[in-house]
Amino acid sequence: MKQLAIIGTILALLVGGWILMRDPAPTPVTVEPQTAAQAEPVAVVVEPAVAADEMQPQMVEESAAAEKEVDVSDKPIMLAQADTGAASTDWQYVDGTHFTRLVPTQPTIGGADKIEVAEIFWYGCAHCFDFEPYINGWAKKLPANVRFVRIPAMWNALVKLHGQLYFTEEVLVKNGKIADPEGFRTAVFLEYHRRGNRLASVDAIQAVFERFGVNDEDFKTSWGSFEVAQKMRVAEDLARRWNVASVPAIVVNGKYLTGAGEAGSYPKLLDVIDELIVRETVR
Repeated sequence: MKQLAIIGTILALLVGGWILMRDPAPTPVTVEPQTAAQAEPVAVVVEPAVAADEMQPQMVEESAAAEKEVDVSDKPIMLAQADTGAASTDWQYVDGTHFTRLVPTQPTIGGADKIEVAEIFWYGCAHCFDFEPYINGWAKKLPANVRFVRIPAMWNALVKLHGQLYFTEEVLVKNGKIADPEGFRTAVFLEYHRRGNRLASVDAIQAVFERFGVNDEDFKTSWGSFEVAQKMRVAEDLARRWNVASVPAIVVNGKYLTGAGEAGSYPKLLDVIDELIVRETVR
């Protein structure tokens, strides 16, 4: 029996030493001679070692999460740079100085398929006569997304009579009765500003049409037509909505009102028009 006890003690020591070599504990362990029954708690030492192994993947997870956070933090920086670029557009011309913003935006002659540039004019206006070659040259190089229209002023009886002249001209041009529209416009301006003919009666106006091959019937039919009367009503309504006080005036897309007085000169007025078109294009 004494020999069996000695053998048991030796085996306990050997088992305890093997466990310590395999998973050393973080704190010193004093091994005392013990019986096989006392050696059972030694198996608990294995559990912290396994738990430490299981914690190792958690460290990897945290590292991966840190990398993802860096990637996410990069994205707002990119967006902020893009927003800064979009907001940094510097316009050359200023609202309240070179043009007036119409609030709310007003109607236009045509549809919303194009950006509309409207010239409000009067045949009896010397400034409109001077502006004519500038606006004609500009209108010949219109971008595909821009529509140019002319609208006569409608302030008083004589100005309205000239407005009816313009819309009669417009209808006859559309119907192929006037072969040279630009030549006709120039002739009307010259009649007023060079020949001293104020075109203050229907007969005086008809005489100009006759010089361009329009017969009596075509003139009178167009002059008194519903189409011309409707155009007159639209022109009066737009003049009121746009609050046009002088000519020549330009309204871009029912939103911006400008003129040579605001721009400073006719060439600058064309530049203002071009910039306003760009504003409407990029909005």
